[in-house]
Amino acid sequence: MIRAVIADDQAMVRAGFAALLSAHPDIDVIGQAEDGAHCVELVADLAPDIVLMDVRMPLMDGIEATRTIVAAKAATRIIMLTTFDIDDYVFDAIRAGASGFLLKDAPPGELAEAVRIVAGGEALLAPSVTKRVIEHFATGGKTANRTALPELTDREREILIQVARGASNTEIASSLHIAVQTVKTHVSRILYKLDARDRAQAVIAAYESGLVIPNS
Repeated sequence: MIRAVIADDQAMVRAGFAALLSAHPDIDVIGQAEDGAHCVELVADLAPDIVLMDVRMPLMDGIEATRTIVAAKAATRIIMLTTFDIDDYVFDAIRAGASGFLLKDAPPGELAEAVRIVAGGEALLAPSVTKRVIEHFATGGKTANRTALPELTDREREILIQVARGASNTEIASSLHIAVQTVKTHVSRILYKLDARDRAQAVIAAYESGLVIPNS
């Protein structure tokens, strides 16, 4: 059972998300918060698996709440929800430690699937957000630096490049002719070496370091 908390300053939005998620037998909504400060308290008290976190809230916004939860070394994973498809929110949320980012107008089925994906240890970015991440790092005329991130082995850099391009563990395993479990082990080592909370932050590191250049 995936235990979830919903943080949004609009009561009707919280109720709507709670109803959508509670319709799934594997998801239990165990708490609701009207602002970021209350959400931080709920996470400390209830230790949910997932928080659906609005970006804009009073007292403490979703990004600061995420940063506070992550700094407390909580195991809770966070999906940011917003009506604003704006670059600053995307990068601030990922750097704060969010594991997913979805727009509030996403189809209802995508919400539950997002909860399952992030609860399972993966990172999630909406397609429109992924496009913006790539565009943000696009620098015309440059070539990828295959020796960037020297703390990684050649194999780890090879796998991170594929992660940054959106490949799943299964796709990476097939491409490199290795076992899926081997890919998972490499990804875990990559996250540890980069001090990245999850794949989303590792992708940012890949682009920022120059290991991957969009369209290269």
